[in-house]
Amino acid sequence: MPGPKPPEIKLTEPERVGLERLVGRRTAEYQKVLRGWIILLAAAGKNTPEIANMLDISLDMARLWRRRWLDLQEIGLDELSIEERLEDLPRPGAPAQITADQICQIEKMACEKPEKSGRPISQWTGREIADEIVQRGILAGISPRHATRLLKKGVSSRT
Repeated sequence: MPGPKPPEIKLTEPERVGLERLVGRRTAEYQKVLRGWIILLAAAGKNTPEIANMLDISLDMARLWRRRWLDLQEIGLDELSIEERLEDLPRPGAPAQITADQICQIEKMACEKPEKSGRPISQWTGREIADEIVQRGILAGISPRHATRLLKKGVSSRT
């Protein structure tokens, strides 16, 4: 016995053109292309199981993106682009406790020579940099390991 009929998606011409352009781009992010195909197939009248089979995805994924598109369709394309409609929602979790400004201060400090801070070493170590972060009042406390991770992350994102 078939289940309830999925909600119908009717695309405006700019939405259809935008989705077709997105799925045809070679440099587009794979997940967004897949989501774009879900919407295009739904607009072509395909039901959820057909879409899931054609794209080799779960029924839940096909349902989710059909529902999400319908929820966001009321917002105009000038306010929310096609790609923005197909992005993941923010994930739950604790908010960051170190601000971008504090990270900048830490990176700036790490670029200085340790002797400038009165430290009798030639290179920063995790323990020394963590002590200096606390001494300068950038953070109330930080472990040497976390301080090292922050600096490695900052350096690797620029290379």
